[in-house]
Amino acid sequence: MAFLYDPHVHTSVGSRCSKVLPEEAVQRFAKMGYAGIFITEHFFNNPSTTVPFREIPWEEAIEQYCRPYEMAKAEGEKVGLQVFFGFENSYQGNDILTYGLGKDWLKAHPEIMDMPIRQYCEFARAEGGFVVHAHPFREAKYIDLIRLMPRSVDAVEILNGSCSDFQNDRAAEYARNYGLAVTGGSDYHGSKPLLCAIDSPVRFGTVADFCEAVRCGDATPVVAIDGRESGTVSE
Repeated sequence: MAFLYDPHVHTSVGSRCSKVLPEEAVQRFAKMGYAGIFITEHFFNNPSTTVPFREIPWEEAIEQYCRPYEMAKAEGEKVGLQVFFGFENSYQGNDILTYGLGKDWLKAHPEIMDMPIRQYCEFARAEGGFVVHAHPFREAKYIDLIRLMPRSVDAVEILNGSCSDFQNDRAAEYARNYGLAVTGGSDYHGSKPLLCAIDSPVRFGTVADFCEAVRCGDATPVVAIDGRESGTVSE
């Protein structure tokens, strides 16, 4: 392994389903030898998992939304872990990770809250975003049906720490059949026994470097730590 990055991390400051503070997440990944992580909190259109925010102006809401990333980045600078920004948009069970579009872009586009997920994907890509369909074959009570959008995404998450081997295998098969780029992440919420990553031969300097590596196949999805078998992860 060269440089490990987890592109799918949630913290309790931005995602109510998470159990870990931004600083704690950074410290844990640094201790495990990762080069960097991406903070990808659930966006406002998933109210069941997003930390609630008051009825405040959109720009102020975005400031609050980006706070956990900024907290993690500050801690990362202290301990030597790179921290990048992303966000997870949701629509009826489809979860879409977006990279390359930051705070200023979000402030300028409140209309994304009213977009169906396919329209959002096409808009974000046209704006320079890199769009990844997270855990496309996840099955859960809140997911009515599996929706695939092979023409509207840049890549597929084929290794997700919270999914079964069967679900991850189906995602990999889907990506192969459509010739889509692939990535992988822990979907970390503070207590994942299966810690995933992408393995890059070079260190990323920017989010754009990550996107290009995934697009070109230079970043390999891997299992970094399998606590289910080794017992090396304790939360």
